[in-house]
Amino acid sequence: MDAIIAVVVTVSALAVIAFTRAPVDFTFGGALTLLMVLGIAPVDEALRGFGSEGLITVAAMYVVAAGLRDTGVVSWIARQLLGRPHSARAAQLRLMGPVAVFSAFLNNTPLVAIMIPAVREWARNLDMSASKLMIPLSYAAVLGGTITLIGTSTNLVVAGLLRQRADITLGLFDIAAIGVPTAIVGIAFIVLFGDRAFPTRKPLLEKLSDPREYSLAMTVTDGGPLVGKTIEAAGLRNLAHMYLIEIERAGQITPAVDSDYYLAGDDRLVFVGMVDSVLELQRIPGLTPAEGQVFKLDGRRPDRILVEAVVSDSGPMVGRTIRNGRFRNYYGAAIVAVARNGVRLKQKVGDIVLRAGDTLLLEAAPGFVEAHKNSRDFHLVSPVPDSSPPHLERRAFASIVLASMVVVVTTGMLPMVTAALLAAGAMLLTRCVSPDSARRSVDWTVLLVIGAALGLGRALEMTGVTDLLAGGLSNISGGNPHLLVFVLYLVTVLFTEVITNNAAAVLMFPVGVGMAESLGISVVPFAVTIMMAASASFATPVGYQTNLMVMGPGGYRFRDYLVLGIPLTMITCGMSTLLIPMIWRM
Repeated sequence: MDAIIAVVVTVSALAVIAFTRAPVDFTFGGALTLLMVLGIAPVDEALRGFGSEGLITVAAMYVVAAGLRDTGVVSWIARQLLGRPHSARAAQLRLMGPVAVFSAFLNNTPLVAIMIPAVREWARNLDMSASKLMIPLSYAAVLGGTITLIGTSTNLVVAGLLRQRADITLGLFDIAAIGVPTAIVGIAFIVLFGDRAFPTRKPLLEKLSDPREYSLAMTVTDGGPLVGKTIEAAGLRNLAHMYLIEIERAGQITPAVDSDYYLAGDDRLVFVGMVDSVLELQRIPGLTPAEGQVFKLDGRRPDRILVEAVVSDSGPMVGRTIRNGRFRNYYGAAIVAVARNGVRLKQKVGDIVLRAGDTLLLEAAPGFVEAHKNSRDFHLVSPVPDSSPPHLERRAFASIVLASMVVVVTTGMLPMVTAALLAAGAMLLTRCVSPDSARRSVDWTVLLVIGAALGLGRALEMTGVTDLLAGGLSNISGGNPHLLVFVLYLVTVLFTEVITNNAAAVLMFPVGVGMAESLGISVVPFAVTIMMAASASFATPVGYQTNLMVMGPGGYRFRDYLVLGIPLTMITCGMSTLLIPMIWRM
């Protein structure tokens, strides 16, 4: 009876997730709570998953990834590698190769979050639809994540279960023998067929938007990396929705600047563009805001955010210049740029006379929004997401921390969970990431799903359900190693497309253990099969978080994932079915 109840509760939870919009974490948490109330899952066993090595490692890796994001490491590398390809196929190849490599060493969810705005702007620069690149971005991150143990949270969770259940520790590159060829074949398939398969479509927000344009001045840092470079070489000619309209040098203004114009220290560059492009300018080493007011604010720049505020007609600054109104002293924020109903403001920021309806782009402490959201001085106050200036001066520290973690894990000096926690601590101690940013970077939903799914999996195991399922799958395969892998892969990938990758991996791991025990062989090839199948979610946007993340920016519909997603799933299944029994000698 306990087994029947456990199956009914688990299947009901899966059905709720598959056919409703109920949150996965709440659904799994509710199912686990019900099993505890009924006494089917003892409390200590049900909650043990929340302290598992895999879950803790995933949480630590979110902080490591945040350090790389906040120091501008990923965006800098992306700018260096993407270049200016001349076709959609070339662009997909230039994108997918580096992303797959990054994804092998970074959790792919924060990696895709970092890359989406960069790829969106890159597509605009190339005059190419972002829909040609967003799904390839997600697929490349998924494929690259299968190369190393730290590539996806799924790998870390399964590796933690393997260590706990079978006392087997996988090395960082132990799964590369299957992950590398699978990634190469998968990327080649996408590049060959992706140009026609992916539609030319605009994202919804772009269709509806009537973008505000800000006038923004930046200064070339004297002695910085841009000094002596041409406009083209500095990457300032083809910014997306951001145009360099003039350069001021020693009081002399040069409009319509040529691409081969050489930059010098203290050059004042005037740009006009959208707020997203303002964020990109902030991430370019060697450029600083020309308005010195931002450096007179309290606290460090990386601890601040950008805020958009619309001036109301009752504001005390209306009719006064920003300088005479002493805006910074009055509000504790500095005006970076001003937008006025599509009119380009040629004055320097301090000389602009504010009017009601002007939209101000401010640099301020995070508390500014809460303090002024109900103020009569502004019609609207809203923060710009992910707008904190990067810690560019700490980029080297973040790179060293990541490289050290990889070396320590590869050489076996420390377990993965210990190395990840040390790396996260090093990111905090070297101030590559602030405590607040580290907390915000952790996807608590993913951690809750992992912990609850581990509890459900333990309940199914204790009631004997997983043994029955393992025996059934083994009988279907007839003991053939290739068929064993194929059947386990197929069932896992079906679960992944219906629920989530981590939940599918956790629920199927006891089944893999049961199959290995019933056949008297090592559990490692079954664990690797589950890693590959749970990560290889290409056919739907809901099976893997990165697929869902690119849906809006790419303007995709559900069926767009099916076109290449189904054949790509079959290709990865075929690669696993062929290689895993050979590599691990089943």
